[in-house]
Amino acid sequence: MDLMGGMQKAMRRVLVARGVESETVNVAGQAVHHYALQGQGRGPPVVLVHGLGGSANGFGRTFFGLARRFSRVLAPDLPGHGFSGEYCGGPTCVRGQFDVLRAYCAEVVKQPALVVGNSLGGAMAVNLASEHPERVKALALVAPAGAELTPEALTSLLGVFAVKSNADARALTKRLFHSPPWAAMLLASEMRKFYTTPTVQALAADAIATQASIAPQAVRDLKMPVLFLWGGSERLLPPEILTWYRQHLPRQAEVHVVEGFGHVPQMERPDAFVSHLVGFADRAGL
Repeated sequence: MDLMGGMQKAMRRVLVARGVESETVNVAGQAVHHYALQGQGRGPPVVLVHGLGGSANGFGRTFFGLARRFSRVLAPDLPGHGFSGEYCGGPTCVRGQFDVLRAYCAEVVKQPALVVGNSLGGAMAVNLASEHPERVKALALVAPAGAELTPEALTSLLGVFAVKSNADARALTKRLFHSPPWAAMLLASEMRKFYTTPTVQALAADAIATQASIAPQAVRDLKMPVLFLWGGSERLLPPEILTWYRQHLPRQAEVHVVEGFGHVPQMERPDAFVSHLVGFADRAGL
């Protein structure tokens, strides 16, 4: 029995019952599942981009809080994640994922948005803002990847995703949270399925092979409002990433190290996560 798959589908049913649209759209030749919720606020659309091995469901508990402040809330499952089909993109797996995100913003979102990226999604959000600033009204980075690391540090980081046993799955789960939920620890063996998909393994291997990172100048040249959130309990990414971003983020960027946040605050502390985004939007005049 696919317990985690069943739980993911159950969460989707709950979201749909509460008015969230769940559909699959064709983007850049890929079938991409996404959630969309019409908001009551006057702010721009919000696009929520998950990280490696994650899914749009990880943001599910933030949808309704965000909808009170913004005009739309959208959360795609990147190819090979969530309810989107497996995909790598050949020898340029990371770039292929980014191309799908870029096309999604152009063809589905269709207007400048507050783009919120977590982990690998944060790195892709930076690239989107750098290469297509017309698509990004403001940028929120939540424990983003993409900083320049030594080959040894990058290999060590991505090696965490080489989940080969239940013990490996539990160790990775502990790294994601400030205080790992008991259910997540009990189901860690099931969570192996998220980290061992062909897409996740290909993305990790590609990042190591290409030493993928963001050019510092791309970060320095960002012109839109930028929010950077880093968890005081961050255990997945090395502190060198926080240091690198602090060195290169533009002057207008807000940087907050938040106590009680781990790597995925949208899952563990959704109300506080929404509060940070709404406060940022208010200060930026969105």
